[in-house]
Order: sequence, then C-alpha cells, then structure tokens
Amino acid sequence: MQKKIFWIGLAFVLASGLQVNAQQNSTYKRWFVGSSLYMLGNFAKVNNPEYVQLNLGYRITPKDVLSLDFKRSIYSWPIGIPFGPSFDKPGLNYPGHARILAPTIGYQRFWWKGVFTSVHALNAFEKYLDENKRKIGNGYTLYLNFHLGYQLKFFKNRFFFEPAIGCSYWPVRTHVPESFKLVEKKWNNYFIQPGFNFGFNI
Repeated sequence: MQKKIFWIGLAFVLASGLQVNAQQNSTYKRWFVGSSLYMLGNFAKVNNPEYVQLNLGYRITPKDVLSLDFKRSIYSWPIGIPFGPSFDKPGLNYPGHARILAPTIGYQRFWWKGVFTSVHALNAFEKYLDENKRKIGNGYTLYLNFHLGYQLKFFKNRFFFEPAIGCSYWPVRTHVPESFKLVEKKWNNYFIQPGFNFGFNI
C-alpha cells in the first residue's frame, strides 16, 4: 500500500512539473523588439529631441540577453548637466546643437525574478551645427550606459516594461568644436538618469 502511494505521488509530481514546463514554454519567447518612453519627448514644442530608439533583442538563456539598438537624437546642451535648476538653463546651452546616430550593443543579466543589470555601448557619430544650422564638424563619442532595473511583464509575457536607474559615462569623445568645449568643460563626463524601456516578445 505504501509503495502504491509513493508511485502515485511521484507520478503527480512529475505531471505537475511537465505542466509547469509546458506553461513556461508557451509564454517564453527568445526574440523581442522595443523602444523607450523617451520618444514621448518628441511631442515637446520646445527643445524637441527628435528622439528615435529601436531595440532588437535575443535571449541566449532566460537570464542572459543580447541586444542591438539604434538611437538617433539631437541635443543643444552639455550632456553632463544633471537634472535640476541648471538643466537647459539659458546661457548654459551650446551655440548650436549636435545630431547623433548611435548603433548600440547591449548585454542584460537577470539576477532574481525581474531584477536585472545591463551595460550598453553606444557608438555615437555626431554632426555639429552652429546657431545658423551650418555644419561645423563631425565627431565621435563612446557612451557606456549601466542600468539597474526591474522587468514588469503583462499580457501573458507578450509585453514588458523596464523601469531602471542608469549612469551614462563617455570615456571617448573626439573632434568636439571649440565653441562646444567651452560650454561643456565645467561639467562631468557622466550623467545619471532613469530608464523607461519597453518591448514586445515575438
């Protein structure tokens, strides 16, 4: 009688495990596409960043993710100015603006439930324009972005949202026009900001 109960219990545990695995397999997707809520800034009437971000990701394992991202934007203030009273303050902006195209490689690691860290390398090819929108030079900046965040899943893991806190650091920055250097030299070469990425699993 005890052996019979043991085998029935073992069969129940195995069946439960197979059911859980089937449910995970039905919702687990290796590929995703996404973007950022920062694109909502394109609705601004002043200092419109013309921001575009497209993410394409692949899950090597459920915990390890690689991504290829494309970003495009313009900015007219030193990128090291922190959020606060100095941010976009008159007199602190560049004498013109810069346009960037930034193909990006990223790696994301999930540690516990939805908690993750990530690092992204942005290769920013920049075009500098003066106040009359005349080109005054080309440059390159390597941005290293580090994030700590949490992934929220919705609609049976079809959609996810990743609020995070991040630090952007640029160890390489070349061919910046002198007029731009004069404005940005008083600021740090890092910037702390929140992240608001989202995506769709496919």
